[in-house]
Formats: sequence, C-alpha cells, structure tokens
Amino acid sequence: MSINFDGKVAIVTGAGNGLGRSHALALAERGAKVVVNDLGGARDGTGASSDAAMEVVAIIEAAGGEAFAHGANVANFDEVQDMVAQAMAKWGRVDILINNAGILRDKSFSKMDLADFKLVMDVHLMGSVNCTKAVWDIMREQNYGRIVMTTSSSGMYGNFGQSNYGAAKMAVLGLMNTLVLEGGKNNIHVNALAPTAGTRMTEDLMPPEILALLTAESVTAGALVLCDEKAPTRTILCAGAGGYAKANMYETDGIFMPVDEQSPDAIVAKWDELSDPANHQALESGAKQTEKFLTKAMAALKGA
Repeated sequence: MSINFDGKVAIVTGAGNGLGRSHALALAERGAKVVVNDLGGARDGTGASSDAAMEVVAIIEAAGGEAFAHGANVANFDEVQDMVAQAMAKWGRVDILINNAGILRDKSFSKMDLADFKLVMDVHLMGSVNCTKAVWDIMREQNYGRIVMTTSSSGMYGNFGQSNYGAAKMAVLGLMNTLVLEGGKNNIHVNALAPTAGTRMTEDLMPPEILALLTAESVTAGALVLCDEKAPTRTILCAGAGGYAKANMYETDGIFMPVDEQSPDAIVAKWDELSDPANHQALESGAKQTEKFLTKAMAALKGA
C-alpha cells in the first residue's frame, strides 16, 4: 500500500456508523491512530450512545491498531476541546481531521421550523468549525495538517427539502477556501469530500439494489487521498459507487462597462456576453475577482 498513515493521528467525527466508521477503519488499517468520535445519536440528532463508537474501537484494536472513542457533540466546543486534549495527552499530535458528523432534518422550506434549520447548521457547519478550530494551532505548530470537510451535491447543486442541509454543506466550502489560504504556509491542506453513499442518512431515499452500489468503502477510498501527505489542497472530490470526479466553481471572464453605461438595462443587453464561458476560470481567492475587474477597468481607461 503506497498510501499509509504510520505515525499519524486522525480524528474522525461521526465515526460510529456509515461513512465515518468506514473512514476510521480504513485509516487504522493503514497505520493511523484514530480518535473515533460519535455522539451516538439517531439520524435526526436525538439521543446518544457510545456503543457504535466502542465497537469501531474494538475492531481497530483487535486488528492491532490504536484507537479510543469520544462522545463529543461537535456542536459543543468545550466537548470538542476535551476530545482533542485527550488525543494530545495520549499521542502528542493530531495530523488528520475528517469532519464527517452530520444529521438530517429534511422538510420543504415552507414547512421547516427555524429550530430545525439552526440545528442542522450547528452540527454540519459549526461542528466543522469547532473541530477545525480545536486542532488548528496544533497543526500550525507542527507544520502539518490534513483537514477534510464533508460537503454535498445538495449544497453545490440543491436538493428539494434540504435547504438547511444544503446551506450548511455549501458553507463548509467557504470555510475551506479561506483556511486553504491561511494554512498553506504551515503545510495544512484543506479539502472537501462530496460523498454519495448508502448510509442511514440516505437509506430511505433509494431502493436496495441502488444502495448496494453506493458503498461507504468506495467513498472512503477518495477520502484517504485527501488525508495523504501528498494530498491536494482546495479540492472538492466527489465520490460514489466507484465514480470519482472533481467539482470546481468557475467565473466567466465577464465584461467591462464605462460609468455612463453602468445601468441594469445595459447589463441585461450584454447578458450573453458576460455569461460567455469561453475564458472562465477558477479564482484562487476573492481578491482575484477584484483584481480581474480592476484590470479590465484600468485597461479601458488606458485605451480611452
């Protein structure tokens, strides 16, 4: 196995079942010491039990690996800090964080309670923020870190009944984009995984024969690429049923309009031109968009 994690310490949230369980077992199989985080709640976030996480730890230890379970609620920063402190006390470092924990509270936006919207945001977005914050300075000091956000096609493209989930899953990409810029000098690579898998999060949505193709293990193969020493950074890796693809956000080259033409009517008149994808590109930061627009404006001024 060319990709291995010997000597590395990994934290996987929501690792008692489904994708998190698969990620944790695969990391351990390739040499990582693993913190198996799981609150042990139901799919909608209710309840708590350590049984699933302890089972994953038992499997890892039976195979000769090292692991411990922690029931931190990722939406509670104090609990997350305790989890990270235990990892540091036991192993002295944290190299890998997979933000996988999540819940569903699906309803159409008109029928959704704001409490359900906020709870999903707290677990998916603030859970990722809390866990990342808790390991960030550790990774900066050791000049090494690999962080994986879990995003979704529901965020990137939309999915009926998942306005809360989709908003949270798009938000973690914004978090990723900035952390890439801030962590680069300390060799912290931040990426996102967009999985399609047959887990308890999706078991009600698909027939059994389709679920059989959507294995957690096929997604985990992609996740481990994002945890490797040679991992890319700022990559959205989509994975499911043995298919792998990269998603990017592109911006068209656009147009420039002088002051006397800057009206909504003129913009509509040139809509096809500003929408032309011929020279579209993925921008490296928000500043690059400003740079592009100012370059166009300065060029126009010089040509006037």
